[in-house]
Amino acid sequence: MIQLINLSKHYGRIKAVNHINLSISKGEIFGFIGPNGAGKTTTIQLIGGLMAPTEGSVMVDGINMALEPENAKKKIGLIPDRPFLYEKLTAMEFLRFTADIYGVNATEFQEKSGQLLQMFSLMDRAHELIESYSHGMKQRLIMAGALLHDPLIIVVDEPMVGLDPKGMNMVKTLFLKLAEKGTTIFMSTHTLRLAEDICHRIGIINQGELIASGTINELKEKIKIDQADLEEVFFQFTG
Repeated sequence: MIQLINLSKHYGRIKAVNHINLSISKGEIFGFIGPNGAGKTTTIQLIGGLMAPTEGSVMVDGINMALEPENAKKKIGLIPDRPFLYEKLTAMEFLRFTADIYGVNATEFQEKSGQLLQMFSLMDRAHELIESYSHGMKQRLIMAGALLHDPLIIVVDEPMVGLDPKGMNMVKTLFLKLAEKGTTIFMSTHTLRLAEDICHRIGIINQGELIASGTINELKEKIKIDQADLEEVFFQFTG
């Protein structure tokens, strides 16, 4: 569902992302971890089509992001680490705006918007201006908007930022259910316990390069520490 082919993004001499090759299957939850400044968010932005690569390509469900950006982006629900929203809209107005962008018809919108607002505990505040929302509420609204068009792929950067324990548990359960139904999830996170709990595979990026990828057990085998948790694996690879 997602293919990164020799993907690179350079800023002068700085190689933010450097020749990443990666393939992620349908229904897979792929965790993307690395130190601050390693290239995680840049990779997310490249996959989501928010910036163009210096070299290489992003394929989304067989569609080249550079050649057919609109068709490729229709396959994706993008959840950034910071909720950038039109704060003079209400939550329902924001979802309607999002639905119009993705071509969700009126009948589907009525059904889906109510379901999502209920799921993310926003129904009681659906007609209030977003500027009155807490950070966690804004993050939940962004997630609702990303799911509105039933994307085949979810690309998410730090999904737990700003969420309380109840919200974290809800998101964790949601991702597992979506993956069971065939949705592919590419998730960048610093929450190593989350990655260990729900990800089928993990990729570790450092200084722009994908230095390791595999299941938790495969990564443990590479460092030859059978009893290691993901935190120990992370530190062994990144130093």
